[in-house]
Amino acid sequence: MTIALVHPLIIVTAALAGLILSPLAELLVARMLPRLGAMPSGKVRMTTAAVTGVLFALLTLRFGVIPELPAYLLLALLAVQLSRIDLQLHLLPNGLVLMLLAAGFLLLSVPAGIDSEWSAVLRAALGGVTLFFVYLILGLISPGGIGMGDVKLAAPLGVYLGYLGWSELFYGGTLGFVAGGLFTILVLRLSRGKKPSEVAHGPAMLAAALGVMLLHS
Repeated sequence: MTIALVHPLIIVTAALAGLILSPLAELLVARMLPRLGAMPSGKVRMTTAAVTGVLFALLTLRFGVIPELPAYLLLALLAVQLSRIDLQLHLLPNGLVLMLLAAGFLLLSVPAGIDSEWSAVLRAALGGVTLFFVYLILGLISPGGIGMGDVKLAAPLGVYLGYLGWSELFYGGTLGFVAGGLFTILVLRLSRGKKPSEVAHGPAMLAAALGVMLLHS
């Protein structure tokens, strides 16, 4: 893992930004997608805010103040919200997944437009297509294990991982599938062998992708 040299005040500022943006994101989700129900409980909101703040700080520490940082912070913000929704409702809303795909790709493309270096952007696009089709095949083979929401989520994650490199795409995609399987086993054990109707796979995919971004050099 390569850590950027960042002033501690910037790290703290990033963490505070995550704490503030998290409840604003939940309010926006509640207004944009009323079918998901009311705002989450206070305990849930505090948890998501804390996790978002930590992720903002870690990503800023990992990458430093670079043009791509807003894209990574957007990923962290929406990853927490998507994980919360998937764990509670077993649903990955198309609107949020599409927002992550479109806005993330746009934000990652800005540095390339400035420096005229488009190789990373092309790799990001190919990464999104590749991971989408890999998960689509897995979803068709095992529809009970991977839902179409997970297949769609693979596209923006492939964009982010592909932007960083082919090895990040491979490790992030593979670990997402493995982590999802381990999470399913854990749920089965906690439910005393009684198979649940659905198991949220999205949080494992998001955690694996963020983990690779933070730890892989």
